[in-house]
Amino acid sequence: MEPGSMAFFVGIALIVAVIVAFFYFVPVGLWITALFSGVRVSLGTLIGMRLRKVVPAEIVRPLISATKAGLALDITQMEAHYLAGGRVEQVVTALISADRANIELPWKRATAIDLAGRDVLQAVQVSVNPKVIETPRIAAVAKDGIQVIAVARVTVRANIERLVGGAGEETIIARVGEGSVSSIGSADSHKYVLENPDDISRRVLERGLDAGTAFEILSIDIADVDIGRNIGAELQTDQAEADKKIAQAKAEERRAMAVAEEQEMRARVVEAEAEVPRALAEALRSGNLGVMDSYRLDNVQADTRMRESIAGDEDADRTRRDMTS
Repeated sequence: MEPGSMAFFVGIALIVAVIVAFFYFVPVGLWITALFSGVRVSLGTLIGMRLRKVVPAEIVRPLISATKAGLALDITQMEAHYLAGGRVEQVVTALISADRANIELPWKRATAIDLAGRDVLQAVQVSVNPKVIETPRIAAVAKDGIQVIAVARVTVRANIERLVGGAGEETIIARVGEGSVSSIGSADSHKYVLENPDDISRRVLERGLDAGTAFEILSIDIADVDIGRNIGAELQTDQAEADKKIAQAKAEERRAMAVAEEQEMRARVVEAEAEVPRALAEALRSGNLGVMDSYRLDNVQADTRMRESIAGDEDADRTRRDMTS
């Protein structure tokens, strides 16, 4: 290839690169769209967005939508929100929805809600159309010991002013569950709860459970009420079983003490019996006891053993007769 041809192709490539770079840094098409939509944005502003790593379309298109909706927004504030990591298009859509619903939502509050991690558009929608939150099955015990299982439906509306720093749905569910347990537990009978489920919802609603949350509770309705276990009877059964084991342990303790005492007494008897021959021998040696007295004592002991043997045999015969009869 000749040097002249090489220089020609290099020049063409440079021209194409310059044109591509120009249309990249100068979004002429977006500028023309904004111009015909009634939005005044200079080319220098669009080029500055490119240099600041901002996608011009993410700013200009929401600005066009806001202008068509009659909202006056500052493009500098929109760009600052984009650079802070916010979702500009969603915020602008939420502002338009709030304006159509006559809900006061300034730009600063909307961007603060968005940067806090909440869905500002969904918040506006929930503020217009209340949301129903269903609690899990709540189990509580009435005063008569019967378990009552209830499910509540909570109708809430988003509170725009408390979205930043306000608690979420989990807090609402926890508070409603706690209030339901307290209301059921204060009922004298489970029958009262079944007959008056609206009384539970009224008591729970009077507690002001939406304080410090991002929602306003409109109503609390008991959707379902079931009967569970007889907790009172189970507790009484467990208590009786525990009392029985305690009584058995105390009886076993007393029996062991009696056996030990009996063994001690037997040991003392054996010890005393061992002293008898020694005492007799001492009495014979000292002349306090004669030979005939010793013989008579032996006869008395033999007669006593014989009577005990006969009595034992009679008791055994009587026992055998009772068993056979």
